[in-house]
Amino acid sequence: MPIFIDRRLNPKDKSLGNRQRFLHRVRAELKRSVQEQIRSGKIAEADGQHSVSLPAKGTSEPSFRSAGDSGRRQHVLPGNKQFSPGDKMPKPSQGGGVGSSPGSQSSEDDFRFVLSREEVLDLFFEDLELPDMVKLNLKEILAFKPRRAGFSTGGSPTNINIARTMRNSHGRRIALQRPKREEVEAILAELARIEAEEPGAARADIAALRAELDRLERRRRVIAFVDPVDIRFNRFEAQPLPNAKAVMFCLMDVSGSMGEREKDLAKRFFVLLHLFLKRRYDRTDIVFIRHTHTAQEVDEETFFYSTQSGGTVVSTALEEMQGIIAQRYPSREWNIYAAQASDGDNLATDSERCLGMLDGEIMRLCQYFAYVEIIDERESEIFGSTDNGTSLWRAYLTVKERWPNFGMNRIARAADIYPVFRQLFTRQPARPRN
Repeated sequence: MPIFIDRRLNPKDKSLGNRQRFLHRVRAELKRSVQEQIRSGKIAEADGQHSVSLPAKGTSEPSFRSAGDSGRRQHVLPGNKQFSPGDKMPKPSQGGGVGSSPGSQSSEDDFRFVLSREEVLDLFFEDLELPDMVKLNLKEILAFKPRRAGFSTGGSPTNINIARTMRNSHGRRIALQRPKREEVEAILAELARIEAEEPGAARADIAALRAELDRLERRRRVIAFVDPVDIRFNRFEAQPLPNAKAVMFCLMDVSGSMGEREKDLAKRFFVLLHLFLKRRYDRTDIVFIRHTHTAQEVDEETFFYSTQSGGTVVSTALEEMQGIIAQRYPSREWNIYAAQASDGDNLATDSERCLGMLDGEIMRLCQYFAYVEIIDERESEIFGSTDNGTSLWRAYLTVKERWPNFGMNRIARAADIYPVFRQLFTRQPARPRN
């Protein structure tokens, strides 16, 4: 029987097993608390430890207690100086008792539980994923899976193949003419018959039978039923697992129409997307593209922290994305995703050009394309429940109607970022491709 030893290091001053059981028991409450904290705080704070308050009632262990308002008590607790056995006392009313008068009830403080960075991100992104990731290749092997590859003469006792071992044993016993058990039993039966029917007679026959019996027994001992040479073990080879390669294009409008509030909301959205990709997917490239009237690929530091201003031509970001795909990310090998954030302020003619580019080629290359429009809080009531909006929004609505792998939504305040993010990237079944 295999023995598994968990050699993972426990967190400091904590029991890993007990901690994991507790996390499993109160997972729903922890997840709700973490999401509420991050929704009301800064998105960047998701990448760190969190102290979560849980109701003490929800963290208590199940136990049996005597009902205070029923039953019969015929014992006196140690330390009692007021009552004696046989004294009669009135039963307290339901929920009553000493110290339970209205206004004097006390409750336990909430239970504070500190989650590590890994636990926070696991809860935060538990049911999110990149949709329709299906393109696999074997260029960069990161994982292997054991695969049956015949038999070997050595290995672990747990991998012994009984059928092949017994087949080898049977063939060897036939080749070496190992006496069968039936032959021995037949000689023993003949000896018993002769000795019973003719006692003292046929001494020569009895001696011959005994000699043959001794020969067979010695031969059976020499030729083992199962010899080490017969044993075969199941052999396994490491089979490389196909690696799903994905690239995420982050397109952000940094033109003059995007004020500091709009840029801050867009950056928060991309920070959340960046944390999600780094936590859930090991082999995901992230390409950062910023645009005004021109677009360029930049590094992460420039994308999030550098300032820039200018006119707005959204199609330049899509052109830059197409060029990078053609140079580095062939669609037959890579799962291509894109997320775009803008305030929608764009020329009507350029919005039509964006519609043509998305409808013509980009949506055929992408597994999924998400568009987030940053609007003013005063506009959220006007645009929140209608299809009205900027020329870019209306153009993208046409794309959404034609392509099921296109998602779009609006953000007006920081509290909208996480709900919109979940809506765009929630786990869902694979969708048919056109």
